[in-house]
Amino acid sequence: MRMNKPYVELDPAVIEQARQMDLLTYLKRYELSELVRVSSHVYCIREHDSLKISNGKWYWWSRGFGGVSALDYLIKVKEYDFVEAVEALTGSTAYAKPPPSVYKEAAPKPLYLPPKNKDCKRVMEYLFGRGIDYQLISECIAEGIIYESADYHNAVFTGRDKHGIPKYAACRSTLGSDFKRDAAGSDKRYSFRLVAEKPSTSVHLFESAIDLLSYATYLKSEGKDFKVENLLSLSGVYQPKKELKDSKIPVALSTFLRGNPQIKTIVLHLDNDKTGRLCTEALKELLQKEYKIVDAPPPVGKDFNDFLLSYLGMGQKKSHRERGDAR
Repeated sequence: MRMNKPYVELDPAVIEQARQMDLLTYLKRYELSELVRVSSHVYCIREHDSLKISNGKWYWWSRGFGGVSALDYLIKVKEYDFVEAVEALTGSTAYAKPPPSVYKEAAPKPLYLPPKNKDCKRVMEYLFGRGIDYQLISECIAEGIIYESADYHNAVFTGRDKHGIPKYAACRSTLGSDFKRDAAGSDKRYSFRLVAEKPSTSVHLFESAIDLLSYATYLKSEGKDFKVENLLSLSGVYQPKKELKDSKIPVALSTFLRGNPQIKTIVLHLDNDKTGRLCTEALKELLQKEYKIVDAPPPVGKDFNDFLLSYLGMGQKKSHRERGDAR
């Protein structure tokens, strides 16, 4: 959930500068790892494969809307507010004026949880095939933080608030495609996590739920107790500003730190790619004055699931294209 910002005045020239950048240019410059070439003049987004980019325009076919500029994309798809989107594209900081009236926090959107399947057989098979410990999978399913959707048999990873109420859900295909998205109404403040059974002074960060589960499996395989650690997924990575010091802390992390003032050490397990490394540097810049920051990327492969599969001798995972699966 985003909070309403106070009234701000943006220079019209800055707004026009932001409107000039097309989505393909933006992705090549800032999110290259998310860009997938479909044909000579058509691209899609890795996270949303039905979002197609062609001839300077983009259209998200599964959601039924599109746009022209990167500004449209940040607002409609990434759900930035207008000021944040302009700042992200130009590096300019808006000048805030005193609010002309009292602003109230926007009411949270209700979370739409996909309907539960009668069992979790496909999710069990999928996660076990990714090297995740069987008992760990079973415990998460028993706790209700992982389940299988009845409609598309996706794996659903949920996050809850302090009262145990689901506030976030990430859906991931178990059927061979790269489909993944957050359920409608998801609040990233409550991303998927495994909280230490006893108070701990450290937290381990991951980009995704599967990377988190992979690290827990690795610790267990090494004879260590992962339940003494706080493991937090960031529900994907965020886009730092051009000046790292002007970036924002991911809302999942800032929320967790506010609720756990005993935390002294933050261990970063972000991916071994350009985006993951950039986010690591941004978080180090933002947090090193208040916390001990440990950069611990996966020793092998792009992410911690790659590392786990290598560690277990299962080989690195393959994309659906490499497997020859249909999209």
